[in-house]
Amino acid sequence: MDRRKFFRLLGGGVLLSPLLKAQAQPKAWEEKTLEPLRTLGSPLSEYGERSPFEAEVVRYISPNLRTRTSGADFTPLERLSGVITPNGLHFERHHGGVPQVDPQSYRLVIHGLVETPLVFTLEELRRFPSVTRTYFIECAGNGQNGYRNPPDPNLTATRSRGLASNASWTGVPLALLLKEAGLRPEARWLIPEGVDAVAYTRSLPLDKAMEDVLVAYAQNGEALRPEQGYPVRLVVPGWEGSIQVKWLRRILVTDLPTMSKDETSEYTDVMADGKLLAFTWIMDPESIITYPSGLQRIQPGFHEIRGLAWSGYGRIRKVEVSFDEGRSWRQADLEPPVERHAFVRFKLPWYWDGREVVLWSRAWDEGGNTQPTREEFFRKWGRNNRYHYNAIQAWRITPDGRVTNGDRPLGGVAQRPAGGCGGEVFDV
Repeated sequence: MDRRKFFRLLGGGVLLSPLLKAQAQPKAWEEKTLEPLRTLGSPLSEYGERSPFEAEVVRYISPNLRTRTSGADFTPLERLSGVITPNGLHFERHHGGVPQVDPQSYRLVIHGLVETPLVFTLEELRRFPSVTRTYFIECAGNGQNGYRNPPDPNLTATRSRGLASNASWTGVPLALLLKEAGLRPEARWLIPEGVDAVAYTRSLPLDKAMEDVLVAYAQNGEALRPEQGYPVRLVVPGWEGSIQVKWLRRILVTDLPTMSKDETSEYTDVMADGKLLAFTWIMDPESIITYPSGLQRIQPGFHEIRGLAWSGYGRIRKVEVSFDEGRSWRQADLEPPVERHAFVRFKLPWYWDGREVVLWSRAWDEGGNTQPTREEFFRKWGRNNRYHYNAIQAWRITPDGRVTNGDRPLGGVAQRPAGGCGGEVFDV
């Protein structure tokens, strides 16, 4: 290239870097950038608020809900960073709306097969030795969109797995309170009950209660939010959210489960052979790629694949990513800390060449459990079930950079889940 041509190109901005171009050609955004320098900022506040520019990061509420007092909303997984779910974005599941419980009049009763029935105020619970643990909570109906056939092409990471959240919980070990009351020899089960409009009740095995269950009064460093059970709830690590009773008012110690409505007509599982399983509490290993994921759009070039993994059976040991629908796998990096019964973030550097590709991820936990393919899942579980879906979620990236649900349709007759967990109701 001769000098004259070179300087003509330089003068026209062809060879200038993006930064030099911006300096040579002032943009409208420059004035916006300088505005904060010219205006006094907001004063101190008594309770912090997020930036107004983040106001669109909200929980997803299905438009198909019959009522918002008995339903659920979804954590926006693809919009979050790290592993801790902010309190205001933790998914919700309610059976009778959110009660407003006065902490001054609150009482927790422990009675039944105990030596000494006890009544605790909130202040008395706070006087017991406390622990803080990071645990996920997942609705049994999380992933129910996976039962839809044919798959919804507009599925997002939120609607795929957003009925799961991860938080730091503070409270009293339930075992400590039960020891204080003194368990009688025939005690085998607990019947916790909430103070919501439906007096929500589940059965909890005593063995699990003595192992790691928390009577929690704080979440991520502050008092529970009302929708998360204020002032007190159960946190049952690794088990389905339906057993983690919120607005906890009493615990009856018994020798048998109660067989309540929500563990008979609800939260039982239909298997492929027609059998019904009750008390399937433990949440199987899960993973979800949150970037790139449904309804996002990317450009060719370097990307970092990111996602979340968790398991009710313990710690996640590894997460693998496939670019060819499971024919080969690459192991992703796990970002520490990798805690038991908690979210872990996985990452994998990737260069996209612009050709169509389908991304899969699968998690393995410390017990050797992993995620099935969609076809493998339905060889075990009934197509008319709506709980415990943990099959691999596929994302298809087309040459124009659009990301859509990459799940393939299943053969046979399509089934219609009945809107379990108060989530989505499908027309299939």
